[in-house]
Amino acid sequence: MFSKACEYALKIMIYLCSIQEEDKLAGLKDISKAIGSPEAFTAKILQQLVRSELLQSLRGPTGGFKLANRPITLLEVVIAIDGEGIVKKCVLGLEECSGDHPCPAHDKFIAIRDHLKGVLTTTQLSDLKGGIIDGNRFLKL
Repeated sequence: MFSKACEYALKIMIYLCSIQEEDKLAGLKDISKAIGSPEAFTAKILQQLVRSELLQSLRGPTGGFKLANRPITLLEVVIAIDGEGIVKKCVLGLEECSGDHPCPAHDKFIAIRDHLKGVLTTTQLSDLKGGIIDGNRFLKL
């Protein structure tokens, strides 16, 4: 459903949300290890999230990454990495697909797309952070 980069971005953001209560910054190595992602790939995703102003990056020996100081929805993370395509584009990739000019799959998928957008819009990272630190929920196998 989402790109691999987006999957990792969601994991990164949930992980950072789960440790933010302790006011910790997380370094690249810690984040990469926590979500089971290669460091180089994780670094690129972190850069995108910082550019999208969803993360703050602090340099130096005590530096690292932390969430922006505001509620963040899953939709914001998805759009930062994969763009708005999943909630706006035609399932068949047609440019001109709409209610007035539908593709063959339009009527079947519009409800699914709208429901997904609703879930992503109404779900905040803080809704998903429970259980990560104590090991009841997992971000990697």
